[in-house]
Amino acid sequence: QVQLVESGGGLVQAGGSLRLSCAASGRTFSWYAMGWFRQAPGKEREFVAAISWSAGNTYYADSVKGRFTVSRDNAKNTVYLQMNSLKREDTAVYYCAARRNGYGSSWEPDYDYWGQGTQVTVSS
Repeated sequence: QVQLVESGGGLVQAGGSLRLSCAASGRTFSWYAMGWFRQAPGKEREFVAAISWSAGNTYYADSVKGRFTVSRDNAKNTVYLQMNSLKREDTAVYYCAARRNGYGSSWEPDYDYWGQGTQVTVSS
């Protein structure tokens, strides 16, 4: 069992930056691939970024490529999402997710555990 807790969300102006963190419980965190998804009001949840168990591979949605960076610190059981050059359309609840298979994926059903989410609001 893995429990995930996101933090770092908040209100930021367009063009600004935020760093989200996702702290995981469990001794096997380093075996899991981790993903970030988001859900804007009135929209379906969508893939944002993912990172493999070893951090050797990262994956991004086209909409965030070049602006967001996913990373992990297995010693701290934490995965991060650095978000730069934020746009209003980045406003959403951001969720982290863990996948027992150690390879990242953009497909929600591939993930086994989910956090409760953290709100990110980008103002103009």
